[in-house]
Amino acid sequence: MEPTQIIFLVTAIMMLSSAVMVVSSRHLVHAALWLIVTLFGAAVLFALLEATFIAVIQVVVYIGAIAIMFIFAVMLTRRELRDSADPWNKGWPVALALTAVVAVTLGSFLLKWDGLLKTSQPMAEGYDSVASLGTALISPDAFVLPFEVASVLLLAALLGSVYVAMNKK
Repeated sequence: MEPTQIIFLVTAIMMLSSAVMVVSSRHLVHAALWLIVTLFGAAVLFALLEATFIAVIQVVVYIGAIAIMFIFAVMLTRRELRDSADPWNKGWPVALALTAVVAVTLGSFLLKWDGLLKTSQPMAEGYDSVASLGTALISPDAFVLPFEVASVLLLAALLGSVYVAMNKK
């Protein structure tokens, strides 16, 4: 195995185990910290794919802003519910069984796939992934429609959050 494959496998195992800890942790702050580990693993995978811009954005936006904001929101709003709320869902055995079925099915597909042990070709010298991403985002033939739909959805979410915050009960 090549070093990149070993790094990928270690990162994938780390991400899977920390994702399980996100959904099984009893404390919300601990779940948020495990989420940060999972998101950092995604940044490592982006770096392995030589998508350095996306890896940096993953760290800055998702880990640096969203996850930390989630931790502060949990710490500031859930203090009175810490001991009284039951963190376990009554349907966790069904969820565990469905998760096992999905994992076995996905594992069987991955074992049959011939591209599992292949490595990607290195990028050409002087390839600018940021310019290619920018061109793909504004090109009418590529991702301009999903990009604009996402911006409208984010604007609607922003307006909805302002309405909820300003609404006096």
